[in-house]
Amino acid sequence: MSEEDLQVLIDVPCIELAEELSQSQPQVQVLQDTLQQVLDRREEERQSKQLLELYLEALKKEGSIISKAAEPEAALRGDVDVVDAGASNPDTSTKITLSDQILTALKEKPAPELSLDSQDLELVFKEDTEVLALALSWDKQKTEALQQACDQELSRRLQQVQALQSLRSMSKVKKSLPWGDWLSSKRRK
Repeated sequence: MSEEDLQVLIDVPCIELAEELSQSQPQVQVLQDTLQQVLDRREEERQSKQLLELYLEALKKEGSIISKAAEPEAALRGDVDVVDAGASNPDTSTKITLSDQILTALKEKPAPELSLDSQDLELVFKEDTEVLALALSWDKQKTEALQQACDQELSRRLQQVQALQSLRSMSKVKKSLPWGDWLSSKRRK
């Protein structure tokens, strides 16, 4: 979910969200606390990345940067690697363009579809299965299963977004009704 969506869920009064989700207030409070922790973690990651980028820039300016230091910087910028997957037939070379970060997540994570953002999931899903299998050194069946999992995760996220939009619209409708403020004040008492 986007940070904006997470913030909306955090900002919704606990009582209203509990009613909409048919959950108890303590459960919803735990959910909202967890969502706040996710937002805080994302902010810390963003600040860490910015600090690392500043550090790399400072090294460049001092003239002491070496060629190996450029590799982590490229990963931070999200540069892509082009993997030649056409080794079996040198006449036709098929290329894959996925970032090192995506390929690493696919290889190392037990459920990579949960750690990739939606754009990356879509890239993995749309990639040619055989080319992706070669790039990952996997068999075709395992690669197809990965692409299927990515597609399912994309669908799940879309459903979450639609549910959130539905909650937003219901909240707006309630607030726009002439008796909405009166009803909200009665619920709080």
